[in-house]
Amino acid sequence: MEKFYDRIQELEALTKIEKQSTKSACFTVLTGRRRIGKTQLLKQFISGKKSAYLFTSRSAEKSLCEQWQKTLEESIGLKIFGSVETLSDLFEQIMTYSQTKHFTLVIDEFQDIEYVSKAFFSQMQNIWDSHKSSSKINLIVCGSIYSLMTKIFKDKKEPLFGRSTHNIHLKPFAPSVVKTILQDFNPKYKAEDLLCLYMLSGGVAKYIFLLMNAGATTKTKMIDSVCNMASPFLSDGRNILIGEIGKDYGIYFSILQAISRGLTTQSEIDSVIQKNTGAYLQNLQKVFGITEQIRPLLSKSESRNTRWQIVDEYMLFYFRFIYSHQDLIELGNYDMLKEFILRDYETFTGKTLERYFTAKLQEEGSITKIGSWWDRKNMNEIDIIAINDLNKSCSIYEVKRQAKNINLTKVQAKADLFMQNLSTYTPKILGLSMDDM
Repeated sequence: MEKFYDRIQELEALTKIEKQSTKSACFTVLTGRRRIGKTQLLKQFISGKKSAYLFTSRSAEKSLCEQWQKTLEESIGLKIFGSVETLSDLFEQIMTYSQTKHFTLVIDEFQDIEYVSKAFFSQMQNIWDSHKSSSKINLIVCGSIYSLMTKIFKDKKEPLFGRSTHNIHLKPFAPSVVKTILQDFNPKYKAEDLLCLYMLSGGVAKYIFLLMNAGATTKTKMIDSVCNMASPFLSDGRNILIGEIGKDYGIYFSILQAISRGLTTQSEIDSVIQKNTGAYLQNLQKVFGITEQIRPLLSKSESRNTRWQIVDEYMLFYFRFIYSHQDLIELGNYDMLKEFILRDYETFTGKTLERYFTAKLQEEGSITKIGSWWDRKNMNEIDIIAINDLNKSCSIYEVKRQAKNINLTKVQAKADLFMQNLSTYTPKILGLSMDDM
């Protein structure tokens, strides 16, 4: 069995919720992008506990009821005499059972219930509301389609709005965990191997283990593994986003491709797409959680000096190198695909390194604000600024792949401009390179 890494905070949170559920019913919603490790986390948590794990397959309602009924009897001893043909009847039995027995119930791919029974979410709301006060259930639902899970629980018009008692959003592994995993599989790894793994995975569990289990533990082997006929890295970006966005994905994909090429302002994106992309960009951020709009650190929220970025490292890699070269993939010309990746690799990973260090500084935890900065003319850019409002310190970082290319004198001139916003704070000018990973 694959070793389980980290998730200490999430396991602690789930344990507290479980304890609370012995007194009153708890309803936890776990979200996070596909491949992030939600199912592994939940299976780890319920291991050895009185619990049932139900997977939602898109089958006929009667058939799904039969599957779930069998699992519930085997896992928690819930015996239902006769045949239950609707999910609402089954959920009613579960909630009745939970009035006398305490257990954890996990429903995975929860959003897919809509394909099985359109009425179920409304029925579930009524059953939950009428039983929760006397129930001892620890109900956890999770789903991999971010937009649908958000709609089900956060849209005021939806029946399950406001019903969850706890919400956990699972994030990628922090840099220290990515390092630990790589070290376990390749104790002699180099900084370049770690940077390449971060570029391809961004800390997403599935991508890390796909590479590690295939023996791709160095930069060369990782790129070889990606540029391969059978590689899931060639299709996963498309599959995930079509699952999120649906059939009308054309303009969204073109926008993401433009951002991946460094066109980060809306005016630049509009000029390439040749239409106003404002609504699409808002959807990519708020509905699908794929992009985010960033401003210079400490600038006002109404500032129009904004840029767009793709928040997921793998998706950024996918649109920069895979989606842009679909013709090569269709021709089966994987060697040329590899050449394109290697040609632009150093330039591309310069920004990956900035995001790696931003995540590393966040993980270390002694900051209250972090971000980058540029002036109104889109000049004098500072890679990373980390502020601690408690001790009034401000660390200003220049990030380069090679330490010899860091010029702190140039950074000082930019820092002087930025520090006009923070005259009472003490600045430190520092350099970060691959030697510091």
